[in-house]
Amino acid sequence: MAEHLSADNNTESWALELLALGDEEKITPKQIAILQAAVDVFAEKGYAGAATSEIAQRAGVAEGTIFRYYKTKKDLLLSIVGPTMSRLLAPFVMRNFGNLLDTSFDSYEDFLRALIRNRLDFARKNFKFLQILIQEIPFHPKLREQFIEDIIGKVLERISAQVEHFKQKGEIIDVPAPAVIRFSVSATIGYIMTRLLLQPNKEWNDEEEIELLIRFIMHGIAANPGNQASERK
Repeated sequence: MAEHLSADNNTESWALELLALGDEEKITPKQIAILQAAVDVFAEKGYAGAATSEIAQRAGVAEGTIFRYYKTKKDLLLSIVGPTMSRLLAPFVMRNFGNLLDTSFDSYEDFLRALIRNRLDFARKNFKFLQILIQEIPFHPKLREQFIEDIIGKVLERISAQVEHFKQKGEIIDVPAPAVIRFSVSATIGYIMTRLLLQPNKEWNDEEEIELLIRFIMHGIAANPGNQASERK
């Protein structure tokens, strides 16, 4: 089954991860095909616009086969981003992310540079799955709660430790760590969303954009922040 879902078939990384649970969960080849097709359709059209008939057609199964595994379309969505959130996505995110958060960096700029590259690479490889999360989390409270608990909760504490370390070194102003994280992460997510979702066909120089983003996070957009601060006094 793993050979059938090879990289040659443009399989998403998350689907290959899901195969590792196959023996335990008795996931059939048809079920995997349904999940893959559902990811494509949900990502392209959103939950409301997705039709189980189209999912079945792309999966190469009868529509009734979907309902043998999943009672409703919502059950199918939740099977992708619900139970798998903590068992699949959270460990998958933390596997690559955890190594970065455990690394000792010489400066907050170095940490940001590694963080942005790491998350951009992750988003590229798993964009369809992430697109579903972006589209559906605001409308499904259970998904939002799981995401906050399984992803944000695990990541926030680890990044806070990095922020506090560089605050003590005098590289970051004395403001609460959550505020520093919100600003840094918001800017990073904004770049990734623009890069992959809003303007995917633009000719991007990622290294140049990352350096501009870091400069913006560290120093803002003022021409000379130090002088302007003195003038206001």
